[in-house]
Amino acid sequence: MKFRVATQNVSGIKEYFIQLLKRNITYREFKALDDVSFDVYKGEVVGIIGTNGSGKSTILKIVSGVLRPTEGTVKVDRKKVQLLTLGTGFDMELTGRENVYLNGAIIGYSREFLDAHYDEIVAFAELEDFMDEKVKNYSSGMVSRLGFAIATAGDAAEILILDEVLSVGDEFFRKKSLARVKEMIHGGSTVLLVSHSMPTIKENCSKVVWIEKGKLRMIGKPELVCKAYQQMRETPQTTSTKASEVS
Repeated sequence: MKFRVATQNVSGIKEYFIQLLKRNITYREFKALDDVSFDVYKGEVVGIIGTNGSGKSTILKIVSGVLRPTEGTVKVDRKKVQLLTLGTGFDMELTGRENVYLNGAIIGYSREFLDAHYDEIVAFAELEDFMDEKVKNYSSGMVSRLGFAIATAGDAAEILILDEVLSVGDEFFRKKSLARVKEMIHGGSTVLLVSHSMPTIKENCSKVVWIEKGKLRMIGKPELVCKAYQQMRETPQTTSTKASEVS
């Protein structure tokens, strides 16, 4: 996956177009993913790990169809895919109640579904007294809780993609959200899970894919891959980026 990144910083859209007309805008190519390939089989729970900026979320967006890869192909039935990611699809000027319907529609829920699950969403987010407040007055934790409650309101899809949805709210709510996700994971779905929590990865995944700075580093059993990843984090070193597969 390649992106074009502007080499100049501009202060806004007007300034951007002025510089563009003057032909002062130049670009560099950024390769977010480089020759990354792996298989996910029916019923597997596959964890994807790597340091920030390594391309984890990018690969999830490609699999779910949000992004089209620059090269290569993804073989997946996207009608069976549900991508759960937090922090998108909220209008800060709308109330919590209005955002349930806005965000739910973006995810793909019908009005009838949201009507039927509205009370459940609010109760899970623990925001009963705040749904008629504008979301701009919410704390970041409240916004995250509401986003998580909306995203996990429905039955789990056949293919479930979870992008850092377990780092939500305070310790109590994180435990509750983890329990909800475990129900979804172990309900028969095939799962792709991005998380920085190694205990979560090791406890729930049957296989782990390690992507580092856009390159595939290792595929294998959670204990082995997580151990190699943690050793790299503790003792950074420049080594070959050739992928290895462990069993």
